[in-house]
Amino acid sequence: MENIKRLESEVRSYSRSFPVLFQKAKDAFLYDVNGNRYIDFFAGAGTLNYGHNNEYMKKKIIEYIENDGIIHGLDMATVAKDNLLVKLEENIFKPRKLDYKVQFTGATGTNAVEAALKLARMVKKRSNVISFTNGYHGLTMGSMSVTANAYYRDEAFINRSDVSFIPYDGYLGKSINTAGYLRRVLEDNSSGVDIPSAIILETIQAEGGIRVASNKWLREVEKICRDFDILLIVDDIQVGNGRTGTFFSFEQSGITPDIVTISKSFSGFGLPMAVVFFRRELDIWKPGQHTGTFRGNNLAFVSAAVALDYWKDDRFSKDIFRKGNYLRERLEKIRDKYPQLKAEVRGRGFMYGMAVSPAPIAREISMECFNNKLVMELAGAKNHVLKILAPLIIPDEVLAEGLDILDTSIGKVLQKH
Repeated sequence: MENIKRLESEVRSYSRSFPVLFQKAKDAFLYDVNGNRYIDFFAGAGTLNYGHNNEYMKKKIIEYIENDGIIHGLDMATVAKDNLLVKLEENIFKPRKLDYKVQFTGATGTNAVEAALKLARMVKKRSNVISFTNGYHGLTMGSMSVTANAYYRDEAFINRSDVSFIPYDGYLGKSINTAGYLRRVLEDNSSGVDIPSAIILETIQAEGGIRVASNKWLREVEKICRDFDILLIVDDIQVGNGRTGTFFSFEQSGITPDIVTISKSFSGFGLPMAVVFFRRELDIWKPGQHTGTFRGNNLAFVSAAVALDYWKDDRFSKDIFRKGNYLRERLEKIRDKYPQLKAEVRGRGFMYGMAVSPAPIAREISMECFNNKLVMELAGAKNHVLKILAPLIIPDEVLAEGLDILDTSIGKVLQKH
């Protein structure tokens, strides 16, 4: 740790929250250099839905390397890419009746968001984009402009124009329909909100505090997009790839986005890859008009194709929902056990958080969990939401053990208060 503190920039983050030197990882566990085992309720911020060093993917990756498979290919045609695209069409697109084209962007989620915003503006020939309060879409310039949290935007000297922020579902209280507000400002040409090229949203605001949009609200926003000729972009980078129980987070709402951004767990193994899916008629790109040196990570293509095997049928999805129901029940029991926290359980599928009060106590609880060998991070503008992002493949008994640690840790922290 001393070398990291001495040589790595002060911008480092997670090594501060989890101040040990990790050496190994497998499935739902992390191990430090002293052999201590930690249960992982973080999963690389949602990048390791299929666990650390997934055995099926690791085997395919090793075979590919041993056969001198292409590792870096820009956007050249490779067998690994061909296999992935076929698997994507067969296991994901066709069963959901989606006729999407696929764009491989730079290696991280923010690259996918940048490409989606650029494409939407090119298609509609309008500069404005609507985003939502508490939204998080990345930290490169375009993505940051549609990210709401002031911590990331302050002093970044970004161009704050061409983005309008609208209240997310529930932001003004349960009794106020913010989709109705959105429709009203678009109807009124004196509202100050220009008709945008696109509306970008997360169906669950993960970094924003596990704020879940209702299916009704999502359908209303989609209808507004159709009525005003606006493209709907769903950012599924953290909440897609099975995190909500279905492959895409929007499936249960019945909406069909024009553009979808995907990254994090799409590669399955934690390898960098980001993609954009969009309706076929939106593909107005000219060759090479949007590029990136690492848009051809063939190792990620190999592991992603294996990950898509989990979605050949609905068995994996059903198991995610089963675990999610157990997770919610346990969190509700913990909430009821400690009424002084004024806790609120939020989430859907296998993505849950517990908002606690006062806000600083959340960091104390997270630290106590880590002291008891549970890795769990926080979310929300005030870092007041205990965020649970365990791998989707976590065994029942390990999930239960982790929740026991959370329960015990909360009790210990409250004793100090």
